[in-house]
Amino acid sequence: MEIKHLIALAIKFAMIAAVLLIILTGFFDVSFADTLLISLALTLIAYAMGDLLIFRRSGERSEQTTRNSIATIADVAVAILVIWLIGEGLVGSGTDVITPAIISGLFIGGGEWFFHQYLDSRVFRNRKSRTTTAA
Repeated sequence: MEIKHLIALAIKFAMIAAVLLIILTGFFDVSFADTLLISLALTLIAYAMGDLLIFRRSGERSEQTTRNSIATIADVAVAILVIWLIGEGLVGSGTDVITPAIISGLFIGGGEWFFHQYLDSRVFRNRKSRTTTAA
């Protein structure tokens, strides 16, 4: 894996962990260790799905706003699902996990909008156009 992807993963993890530590641990009393585990899982899943698959491949580089919108919506949905499902498994069904999952997903989506701009300018900048020329 290239260093630029490792840096992007570190930035994404820091953003997600910050949001989840404030919301899950700070407001909903989820343990620090569980929050970091959810952050790590979400970082890896969302980077693979939302960033490498959806954002990178959902249109031409010149269509950044459209690609960003599609990927951000997907990232919000993935965040809510991952936080909810892993949270249920870690903290138990007696605790409300869906509410903090929705709140966290929306805040993470806000960060993802800017993270996608970073990806376009620093990580995917050498991406070739998908257009072909006729011979």
